[in-house]
Amino acid sequence: MPANSDTTKRIDPLVWLDKYGDALYGYARVRVRDGFIAEDLVQETLLAAYRSRQKFTGQSTVATWLTGILKHKISDYYRKLKPEFSDDSMDEYQHSTDHLFNEKEKWKIKPGDWAGDPKNIYEGKELLGVIHACLGDMPEKLSTAFTLREMEGATTAELCELFQTGKNNCWVILYRARMLLRRCLEVNWFGAKG
Repeated sequence: MPANSDTTKRIDPLVWLDKYGDALYGYARVRVRDGFIAEDLVQETLLAAYRSRQKFTGQSTVATWLTGILKHKISDYYRKLKPEFSDDSMDEYQHSTDHLFNEKEKWKIKPGDWAGDPKNIYEGKELLGVIHACLGDMPEKLSTAFTLREMEGATTAELCELFQTGKNNCWVILYRARMLLRRCLEVNWFGAKG
């Protein structure tokens, strides 16, 4: 349904980048690890919005409309990477989660005591640097899933939609990410022998 003239007057594509660019970039940057890719996704979003601006009905704010377009662009980006996210490439990380996590994704068997006060350790900038390095070294699908779930609070349903997979496979992806991060921290932070 074409937008009426009042709606058309309210959206001015010439100010979108200035007005919404930073927020859109921040949104994309959290969801993809590469700043250049985030910039490209924002540009694609603004271009798609410009091309379909006559279809904007004004039922939401321009910011919400643009963010919705960006969400689709991010999903498309990950769908194109799907061969890279193939489970076949992660066979070495294949484990059953039944013995570690319950159906609510809580630990059945908690990791061993790594000593020290976790609050003080977490607050240390060095640990955060090691965590980011560990995430950077693991397969992108696992790192993305862990970051979105544990750092950004994404739901299982959102991850399933993003990765175009079922709930059980999503849990396997998160399990693998947690296990890789745990092992990386044991080696690089807690000093366990590899």
